[in-house]
Amino acid sequence: MVYFIGAGPGDPELLTLKAKKIIQASSIIIYAGSLINKDILKIAPRKALRYDSSKMALEEVLAIMQKEKLSKKIIARVHSGDPSLYGAIQEQISWCRKENVPYQVIPGVSSFCAAAAALEQELTLPGIAQTVIISRLCGRTKVPKKEDLGKLALIKATLVIFLSVDKIRQVVRQLRCGYSNDTPAAVVYRASWPDELIVRGTLKDITAKVKQAGIKKQALIFVGEVFGKKEFEMSKLYDKNFSHLYRRKK
Repeated sequence: MVYFIGAGPGDPELLTLKAKKIIQASSIIIYAGSLINKDILKIAPRKALRYDSSKMALEEVLAIMQKEKLSKKIIARVHSGDPSLYGAIQEQISWCRKENVPYQVIPGVSSFCAAAAALEQELTLPGIAQTVIISRLCGRTKVPKKEDLGKLALIKATLVIFLSVDKIRQVVRQLRCGYSNDTPAAVVYRASWPDELIVRGTLKDITAKVKQAGIKKQALIFVGEVFGKKEFEMSKLYDKNFSHLYRRKK
């Protein structure tokens, strides 16, 4: 049985109870060594075999699964954050389906959620933004033209950009197609890790601030009006004059 596990953003305490239970029962762990906190591996049985997938090609990872295909061993395939976002799990799932290998996906806390918590910011403020767009800059993995950052910026929603901080100058240049120079921006490096770092600014100065901080990887870029608004509409959910299924208007 293969379990694709989201190990969360870094803090071992953000591992879900279900993920912890599976890792504790695993015989084989294939983990993204360049991204997950190694302390998570400490909860695995001492005899469990450990493989660092950051040093492996897809074929090598699948070869381990193939070898154990007929066994009843639990394979914990541990990815960082939540595996549904840039987790590269779909090709592994396709292989499992083709080979009739039972599998299950265990969701995890995404790094963008941990970063939002670090920023102490709700990403969907009433009257300001009710849409969050998660994207990335085009790199070795191509981005469809319809999802170009410049086009996404025209929506002026809250934007979360993965895997792009090393090219932040290019990111900002594209974002100016829709956002103004004074649009609030923030960069969060290694959210929930002990060395977490937050850089705040606007599209006008965020590039220089990130360069000065020396951030080149493992960081998220946030852009949107929610990061600068001190006044906003109150949520209707807890408004005393708002009735719903569980609370009737008094």
